Amino acid sequence: MPLIKVQSSVSPSKATVKGLLTSLSSSLAKHLGKPESRVMTAFESDVTMTFGGTFEPVCYVEIKSIGSMSPDQTKAMSQDFCSQISDELAVPVNRIYLEFADAKGYMWGWNESTFG
Repeated sequence: MPLIKVQSSVSPSKATVKGLLTSLSSSLAKHLGKPESRVMTAFESDVTMTFGGTFEPVCYVEIKSIGSMSPDQTKAMSQDFCSQISDELAVPVNRIYLEFADAKGYMWGWNESTFG
């Protein structure tokens, strides 16, 4: 079950957030070759955050998936997701951090079971 969670200091409109999450969901499924029906997205706005010692607009993004992501995949996702987020939220790409995490199937639960 891939997950992309965005935390940001900005407060975009609900329409902007819905459009961004829809786009990120589709992109994450394509990057990982997994069905979008298993992708979850989340957005937290107006989070008090600093980066480089300032409160200028900033984002922190978590991308998690069962299995392993290759260096080529994470590099492509970093470019894609930073671009999408910057375009939609007006956060400069150099103020967006992304964290990629592989999960073991037995460490994620869903539908009263686990994936392992």
